[in-house]
Formats: sequence, structure tokens, C-alpha cells
Amino acid sequence: MLCLYLAVLHLAVLMAFVITLLFGVGSALADYNDAMAAYSRGDYVAAAAKFQSLAEKGNAKAQFNLGFMYNSGDGVAQNYGEAVKWFRMAAKQGDVMAQYSLGGMYFRGEGVAQNYAEAVEWLRMAAEQGDSYAQVDLGFIFGSGTGVLTNYVEAHMWYSLARAQGNSGGAKGLYLLKKMMTPAEIKKAQALAAEWWKNRSN
Repeated sequence: MLCLYLAVLHLAVLMAFVITLLFGVGSALADYNDAMAAYSRGDYVAAAAKFQSLAEKGNAKAQFNLGFMYNSGDGVAQNYGEAVKWFRMAAKQGDVMAQYSLGGMYFRGEGVAQNYAEAVEWLRMAAEQGDSYAQVDLGFIFGSGTGVLTNYVEAHMWYSLARAQGNSGGAKGLYLLKKMMTPAEIKKAQALAAEWWKNRSN
């Protein structure tokens, strides 16, 4: 199920490219414009080179974009190790898409040794920032007990948070999960979700 949600990354990265245009001033903004123009016209080699330059200067969005290009093999030779490298740099700066992507790499064992604990850690970071796809993935992981102890209550919480944001995966997960939970467990999960929203609004 996790892999299904990674399919949205291609659309998400296009959005990320647009969002990056809103950040930075002066020459940095011009560099973003150049990179976006190159990517839009299909000149992935030029786009990758421009994002590489920005990424090496510590720009988190450029680091994520470069990691995505290494992951997909757009403009560069596909290299999961390099993808992990740039995702990690961006993730450590709090980039939610990079955190989500790095979690996926650990989950699947691409570019790194498969490590479910690391996958959960990075996915949780993204989920705590409100990423609904990371929330759905955590719901699946805890609901299925993939690499972790099965925890229906936590799975329900994450699924419900995703559903509240309009993610259909959250609704589907809840539909299946509720059949395996007691009313007391569901009530506890709902309380945890309410607490999450309360803390987020403070």
C-alpha cells in the first residue's frame, strides 16, 4: 500500500517546483525560474544541474528536487543512493516531502538497507507536519504490523487525520480497520486524533 502513495510523488514534485518559486530573492529566485523552465520544457539535464548548484548551497527545496530526479532518473542516471543523500539533507532541514520520500526509501530498502524503524521515524516527521500521505502510510504500517508491533489505535488515529484532510486512503483504511477494533479502542483513537488537532492549532 505504501508504494501506491509514492505514485503521487511525480505530481507532488511538480507542485514543489512551483512552490519553490515563491521562496528566495534576487539571483536565487532567478535560478529557480531557470530550473523550472528547464524542467518544464523537458530539459532535465539542465534542470538537474541547476538544482545541484542550489542544493550544494544548502537549499532544502533544491535538495529534495535533486533527490527526486536521482530517484526517478530524470536528467541524471538513476541512483537511489544519491537520492537518499539529497532527501536526507533536505529532510534534516524539515522539508516534508523529503521526509516522506526518505521514509519510503527506508521502507522499501532503496539506496539504504531496509529499516522499518527508520522508515517510521521519517514518515512520522512528515505526518506530524500534516502530510496526509505519510499519515496514511503510518496507518497502514501500524494497522498491518509491518516491521512494528500492530497498533490499531495508532493506525486509526493516523487514518482519521488523513481522512480529515480529504485523503481517500484514510477513509478506506478506517473502513477496513474499524472491523477489527472494539468500541473502546475506536474511542481512544478518536481522542488521540482530537488531541493532535488541538496541539497543532496551538
